[in-house]
Amino acid sequence: MSKIKKPRFSRILLKLSGEALGGEAGIGINAAAVQSMAEQICEVRELGVQVVVVVGGGNIFRGLAGSKRGVERATGDYMGMLATVINALALQDALEKLGAPTRVQSAIAMSQIAESFIRRRAVRHLEKNRVVIFGGGTGNPYFSTDTAAALRANEIGAEVILKATKVDGIYDSDPKKNPSAKRFAQISYIDALQKRLQVMDSTAFSLCMDNQMPIIVFDFFRPHNLRRVVLGEKVGTLVTG
Repeated sequence: MSKIKKPRFSRILLKLSGEALGGEAGIGINAAAVQSMAEQICEVRELGVQVVVVVGGGNIFRGLAGSKRGVERATGDYMGMLATVINALALQDALEKLGAPTRVQSAIAMSQIAESFIRRRAVRHLEKNRVVIFGGGTGNPYFSTDTAAALRANEIGAEVILKATKVDGIYDSDPKKNPSAKRFAQISYIDALQKRLQVMDSTAFSLCMDNQMPIIVFDFFRPHNLRRVVLGEKVGTLVTG
């Protein structure tokens, strides 16, 4: 009988970009992409891992891009935060259709569709094996959903941030433009900052560095990759102290 692998992490925070929910085009909500994400999340939940998800909103509206088109920056950021709640509800729907109990918590109060973010309640949901999806960013303009992920990971006692991307880790240059780009298996916070590798925006990254919160950047679009990361396989790039 083969030995069942034990997960390396018991509580993870998965950071999903809005574009990921948009599929290949990265725009709108692609049902197949959301279904695939939900299946990978259910796979690790079945291992007994507690899962928290922070979603972006770039597939619907991005505040920074809006401000370049004349939308007042704070207003644009609030619009972007509302977009993340739409994505959270789409992911919730897909997860519950697969039998995973979920709760959406929003940093912006909207009691008809989501709970307001309460740290202790979020932790209690996790203890009951519910997937908790955080929408609404931090609830404040001028902060990205990367910052929301770093903040929530520390608040709820996650062991790691798993940053889902379309590439298999962090490279020293853009692998799409440079075929000889080198991928890092592991890199320190300081090196990532000095090399300007754009792992996360500087506010989010500083929060992780100050609190020694490890980040794993990995390709979420390769089947079963999330499970492989959680089981401790060498997938993607580990950013640590």
